[in-house]
Amino acid sequence: MSDLRAPEHQVAGHRAAPDKLGPLVDGAGLFYKPLQALDRGEQELAFYTAFSAHPDVPPRIRDAFFPRFHGTRLLPTAASPGESHPHLILDDILKGLAAPSVTDIKIGACTWPPRAPEPYVEKCLAKDRGSTSVLLGFRVSGVMVSDPSGVVWRPDRSELKGTDIPGVRRMLRRYVSSVGGEDCALAAAVYGGEGGVLAQLRELKAWFEVQTLFHFYSASVLLSYDANAVTAPGGAPRVKLVDFAHVVESEGVIDHNFLGGLCSLIKFIDDIVSSDKAPPVQS
Repeated sequence: MSDLRAPEHQVAGHRAAPDKLGPLVDGAGLFYKPLQALDRGEQELAFYTAFSAHPDVPPRIRDAFFPRFHGTRLLPTAASPGESHPHLILDDILKGLAAPSVTDIKIGACTWPPRAPEPYVEKCLAKDRGSTSVLLGFRVSGVMVSDPSGVVWRPDRSELKGTDIPGVRRMLRRYVSSVGGEDCALAAAVYGGEGGVLAQLRELKAWFEVQTLFHFYSASVLLSYDANAVTAPGGAPRVKLVDFAHVVESEGVIDHNFLGGLCSLIKFIDDIVSSDKAPPVQS
């Protein structure tokens, strides 16, 4: 386990540091996520355990859109020498991408689960109202764009915080543009086409239109592609759902909160692809 390291291309969430727990990756293509505090870590573990073996989850949905779950492992922590902390073991969904471009999009107008403590509800509500979550049903939590030469554009969190609707549109355009620009040069290759982001999101949407197993509060859609290979055969972008600490059983009801945000995201991306020349958005 000596090859464990912090993910180089993480764009959102808690990051590992000498005095702080955070996700790790290894050289074998695995991702180690520490169980979160309170009951969130146990809830996420319970979701992965149930979801990975649930007979009513279509294998195609499980394999295509969710990280594969490999159980848990106790790992030593630098913050507390001599102590270990349980970690979820998942597939590293960015493995194999030489020049990864990644965006994390939190889905849902409401990002807290039922029966959440009032202080947590107030915290989430402030974030939802201060971003596009309430208005659009999603918000951009992180972005990184790479080009084949190794140049990277990654806005910091302060730049993303409070992004308005034109800002979200701009972020989704820049995600498929040359680094530092807004030319949408890769919009057709990344968003469009038979295996593009739009096709995959629509397949995911079709499942959410009928699934009544879970409600996915505060989960994210993680988009990724390899700038070196996205226009080549076999270089299709990847679409994965991540972050399940607030997933609850649906009790037979469709997850309209997640579905509505997903439909809104699809429309935004479809507008970019449908635009003939995709002219820059004016501030």
